[in-house]
Amino acid sequence: MNILYCGDKGIARGVLVSILSLLKNNTEPLEIYIATIKYEGVVPFSEKTAGFLDDLVKGKVKLGADFSKNTNAKSFVRLIDATEVFVSNLPKKNMGSYFTPCSMLRLYADKIPELARLDRVLYLDYDVVCRRDISEFYHMDMDGIEAAGVLDIYGRRFYHYHGIFKQDYMNSGVMLFNMPECIKSGMFEKAVELCGKRWMMLADQAALNKSISKRKIMPLKYNDQRERPDRETVLHHFSNNFKFLPFFHVQKVKPFEIDKVHEILKIHSYDGIFGEYNKLKGNL
Repeated sequence: MNILYCGDKGIARGVLVSILSLLKNNTEPLEIYIATIKYEGVVPFSEKTAGFLDDLVKGKVKLGADFSKNTNAKSFVRLIDATEVFVSNLPKKNMGSYFTPCSMLRLYADKIPELARLDRVLYLDYDVVCRRDISEFYHMDMDGIEAAGVLDIYGRRFYHYHGIFKQDYMNSGVMLFNMPECIKSGMFEKAVELCGKRWMMLADQAALNKSISKRKIMPLKYNDQRERPDRETVLHHFSNNFKFLPFFHVQKVKPFEIDKVHEILKIHSYDGIFGEYNKLKGNL
């Protein structure tokens, strides 16, 4: 399975938790790509960290029984320096957004040779934790489809692309891309062009939703953005949640913030993953 993360040095802790969760719940080889850049104030994802993660998925790092049985010599983690393709077509109107420029790197997938040659790529945000086998989702029929994803739990109420009553605004934290179809339609190019010409709230997500013409909306369980998932959840996305009591605020809890996961979200089902994370985080 081809997995893509994008980001700078700051995503390393989340990527470690996410990869551990994939190892725990899947048996297929994992071909993991991490796209990063060396641009102005961005501190790129570390080559040393990527090397450690590569050893981890190959089984060269000692893990508990629930994890080591799923490591595979055919798996790998490959760091991609996407600086050149990024700088050649900067998303100028959105460079000063709340998110780092790295959040838009997935929009350049068609220009990155290692990704463009693939049949399909599953993009995951660094704060996505796998709870169940993703093979059914990953191997779904994508004939004629550019991207598959899940509705954004907030944005679906406000943004519509095929009629005001049709909910089709996807959350970009989990997206399965049919690479040949995306390249054929120019979907990624359209998204980058939008980011270069027009400021948008949540630029990468908005650009993708505006540019994808052939999408497949999947059930919530494949990108569960709620603070507490249920037993059907396959991929749990620790996205920001709006809270209204005792006053309006945005609740931000990431999976590597273990005390917050326990105390605020009251979730303990990831403790096996957290135990491995605590043993390995010093290698990041």
